[in-house]
Amino acid sequence: MAEPQEDVQMETQDIEQETPPSDVFMAPSISKLDILMGKSYSHFSPIPKQIAQDMSGEVVLGVDEAGRGPVLGPMVYALFYLPIEIHHSLLAETHHFDDSKVLKPEVRSDLMRKLCTQGSDLYEAGGWATRLLSAQDIAAHMLSPSVYNLNAQAMDATIELIKGVLAQGVNVKEIYIDTIGKPEIYQRKLERIWPTIRITVAKKADSLYPVVSAASVCAKVTRDAALDVCYEPYHDRNPESEEGAKVEVVWGSGYPSDARTTIWLKQNMDPLFGWGSETRFSWGTAKELLEGKKGPVIIDWPVDDDDGNDMRMTDFFIGKNESAGDELVDWFGKRVTVEMEVF
Repeated sequence: MAEPQEDVQMETQDIEQETPPSDVFMAPSISKLDILMGKSYSHFSPIPKQIAQDMSGEVVLGVDEAGRGPVLGPMVYALFYLPIEIHHSLLAETHHFDDSKVLKPEVRSDLMRKLCTQGSDLYEAGGWATRLLSAQDIAAHMLSPSVYNLNAQAMDATIELIKGVLAQGVNVKEIYIDTIGKPEIYQRKLERIWPTIRITVAKKADSLYPVVSAASVCAKVTRDAALDVCYEPYHDRNPESEEGAKVEVVWGSGYPSDARTTIWLKQNMDPLFGWGSETRFSWGTAKELLEGKKGPVIIDWPVDDDDGNDMRMTDFFIGKNESAGDELVDWFGKRVTVEMEVF
């Protein structure tokens, strides 16, 4: 897919569901330093006690994402795994996991907190992992000469997470994944990598399979908390509030169809450099503002006569030929696929 989902229109209720709560749970998957530096990184929970006691036991694993469409903040892929025999009873019947988009923010945070609390049944039975792809890296790769599109980045994140769990010796027998594009194509690709594992890729998997619902919660709470961290450099720009009070994140959900997001982008755009590492410069919303189509700032860049007079600001983000190299990638940092370390 050449362009991300920046033009998807969301209903008001959906926008509110996607807006991080003011008291979002800061899970162990949040690395503030990496987030503020615009780095992508992975986090793996310890192998849960019920699995570690017998590594031959069969395990089911689910994968889902959060933050595919926003112009602000990272995209987070997450997986969750637990013994097959308690898949439905623990997740669906006891804790009522569901697609994170239909759960209230406080319910999502509460479930994530239980996953991270030693002694809870969820902590003892379930393991999880996240791969956070920073807005900076997403944009850099989509604007590079050899386009590394969002689907490819998502696929690589999924594969790296699953490989990380398998490398720990977890006996995964079934995998359920919420689809990217056509389910059958995605499923065939994964089956070629793991032919002995039963893999199911489906639309709306997060509402069909409890293990994917749990992964959905891990992804969503991690993204919400990461978006909260991304806002920290802008705290001083807010109206004065009582010391120690929670700062309201005025950019809302981070989606282009959220008026709070677009207003924030316009009001906080540097006329030369745009925004910080929290913004996906490759999204149409950001590109149009940078090019002066919708924003109040228009920049005239001096160019040589033989280069023409129709260049735009975002042209300076894209190498014009192979000799130019991956200028934006070098500017923003390492590729997502280079040395994807497991933390």
